[in-house]
Amino acid sequence: MSLFGDLYKSEIKNNLNEKFKFKNVNEVPKIEKIVVNCCSSDCVVNAKIVDSIVGDLSAITGQKPVVARARKSIATFKLREGMPIGAAVTLRGEKMYEFLERLVHVTLPRVRDFRGISSKAFDGKGNYTLGIKEQIIFPEINYDKVDKVRGLGISIVTTAKNNEEGRELLAQFGMPFKK
Repeated sequence: MSLFGDLYKSEIKNNLNEKFKFKNVNEVPKIEKIVVNCCSSDCVVNAKIVDSIVGDLSAITGQKPVVARARKSIATFKLREGMPIGAAVTLRGEKMYEFLERLVHVTLPRVRDFRGISSKAFDGKGNYTLGIKEQIIFPEINYDKVDKVRGLGISIVTTAKNNEEGRELLAQFGMPFKK
């Protein structure tokens, strides 16, 4: 099992239970899944760009992404229904904990002028969304093979009931929030 998976079961679960005084063990918040996605408007012009997005997401997460397609046509953007516009990966279990561990300890410290992540990006129900401007901060990406620098969206879905519980859960995992 990954380091973060063991850490959650042995320490974080107990710490959260002590802090919030839950009546039931199943009320203790946990990370349900992590969704990593990337969409680009360049895909409308050249459909081969989706292949490079799929390759990047596969290297970053270790799992094959699902290609996102346009749901309806928009003439202004020259977009047709069914055109590929990006890709997304949903991580659960071991791969989720391994990805979170790499994100916290390896990737985020590689961001230029990094001073911590915003603690205001919670959605009201304890889920956190993080935007990354460059996919090249991940060590798995070969810088020489990148055709264009693209951003990623990372959503961490938790079972927390509110933002305070979600923030405390992620802080226990070592997420570097701004002070």
